[in-house]
Amino acid sequence: MAFTSRIISKSRQLYGIEIILPKEYALPVRGFAKEASRPALKGDEMLKNIFLDVKKKFETAMGILRKEKITIDPNDPAAVAQYANVMKTVREKADLFSESQRIQYTIQSRTANIQDARTYLLTLKEIRTKRGLTDELGAETMMMNALEKVENEIKKPLMRNDKKGMALLLAEFDKINKKLGIRKEDLPKYEEQLELKIAKAQLEELKKDALEAMETQKKREEFKDEPMADVKSLDIRNFI
Repeated sequence: MAFTSRIISKSRQLYGIEIILPKEYALPVRGFAKEASRPALKGDEMLKNIFLDVKKKFETAMGILRKEKITIDPNDPAAVAQYANVMKTVREKADLFSESQRIQYTIQSRTANIQDARTYLLTLKEIRTKRGLTDELGAETMMMNALEKVENEIKKPLMRNDKKGMALLLAEFDKINKKLGIRKEDLPKYEEQLELKIAKAQLEELKKDALEAMETQKKREEFKDEPMADVKSLDIRNFI
């Protein structure tokens, strides 16, 4: 059961390309509008609905994990791809956000009331840092330099409702994206790459946890002469 809990709950985001793109390029958040339209609930009714919803999602995820074979081998691209595919199925069937959708939801909710472009970009940086994401391409620095260029040109702080000024900034962002080789039509590919990196990181943590558990068990008298199993041979379905 410990293995299962880790599979369902652990998500280590290593790199999210969506953060460096202009808002217009962001991936849509599935179900966001539907969620916002739900009527407000109070007291016990709200708690009951939350419990039933979580219970349903958990049972759905468990049902899938009981059927799918997961190989704990983060160094095998095929095992990583298989694990990523299983977790994608879990998210789709249980109606859960992918990591990129979760990141985008965080950006939308945190920046909705921000009026100026500088605070917006600084908030993106804060979100990235808190979520453990890395700016491997140095895009944040380039975006801030672009903002400096536009603000020097318009001779005032750039507000997000300044259509002319924002058009200038987005034009600069387009130049950055082109320089970095980022294209809007490639967003699905970036999302897939992100999910594979997350899957690899999660398998690495599962492997570490499995080895620690076996080392602890080996210290017990009845298991001291037993050889440790190869982590790749473990079947997580046996622990559910």
